[in-house]
Amino acid sequence: MSSKKTLADLNALAKHLRGELKNKKHILLYAYNGTGKTRLSMAFKDIGKQDNARDTLYFNAFTEDLFTWDNDLESDSDRKLKINRDSHFFDGLAELEMDTRIRPFLHRYADFDFSINYEDWTVHFSRVAQQGETVDHIKVSRGEENLFVWCFFLAILQLVMDGAEAYGWVKFIYIDDPISSLDDNNAIAVGSDLAQLLKGKESPIRSVISSHHALFFNVMHNELDAHKSNKTIAFFLSQPKNTADYRLRHTNATPFFHHVAMLTELHQAEQSGQLYTYHFNMLRSLLEKSASFHGFPSFSACIKQDDDDPDGVLHARLINILSHGNYSLYEPQEMLEENKAYFKKILDDFLDRYPFNPELFPDAPEEAAP
Repeated sequence: MSSKKTLADLNALAKHLRGELKNKKHILLYAYNGTGKTRLSMAFKDIGKQDNARDTLYFNAFTEDLFTWDNDLESDSDRKLKINRDSHFFDGLAELEMDTRIRPFLHRYADFDFSINYEDWTVHFSRVAQQGETVDHIKVSRGEENLFVWCFFLAILQLVMDGAEAYGWVKFIYIDDPISSLDDNNAIAVGSDLAQLLKGKESPIRSVISSHHALFFNVMHNELDAHKSNKTIAFFLSQPKNTADYRLRHTNATPFFHHVAMLTELHQAEQSGQLYTYHFNMLRSLLEKSASFHGFPSFSACIKQDDDDPDGVLHARLINILSHGNYSLYEPQEMLEENKAYFKKILDDFLDRYPFNPELFPDAPEEAAP
């Protein structure tokens, strides 16, 4: 199999993933925010939707929107989370006693409790205060709400993996960025728990998991044995600027790391000459991570010092200035030629100073820039 593949659009990419799942059980996708991960999950779902039939249970930003707050603006006391009963996501909600299934998951991550009203499709939250009394009808934080919704999904996923009749229509699971508001500890726990559910039982269910969160991706990568298992395949997903194309790069051969993916993307942009102002933001992030790893307080420590600039002040100031503009991924502006030269020098000096596998950085781009 080629290590790289270019797909014409999201629909072609979704079809390709379904094709991969004929031989694989799990697909892992890493992609930056703004690449189109959520839209890809919907394109994947839509392919399997024929009239009233469907085959994909998905978790993404749309799933979170199935829950909306009623903050009781009139009395400010009966705050509740409303459930959209029209979604197939909630098939068999009352019959399957979802609260008893959700609670064991939730208590792994959070210290609040909940109750589901199966008549009016609402959820009330409560928490035990320091004095020991229970405070009812609380409004939980956005992060806690996301945790609850995620645990709701995990409970449904467990039913799917157990072969529950209410979810007999599910052939594919598509999960996009479940941990957008979680800290690193919970990201590890969520990734580990998800992997155990997906591989814990023999099941015909196939899954796609996409994320921009490097730590979560690495946990899934390791837990599903993407390095050596023939059941799991991992890709880095990217979209070249000013094109509709999507590119998949196979990442099973070596461990995947966010900073390596970022570095290879910067190198490819430099080689092609297609350098945009937001690339300075990426370069600064890379330097900051490298400085932190080496124990330095500032990213400037990772900038090569020239004879005429012994403190590296010039390049540090350039990065400071050029990485703080309002540079959007969605409206990219090409760098000035002078700034391209500065960018190239800083990046090349970094690669000379900190050796990486040279196979990651070919001397010339494989394709002409669009």
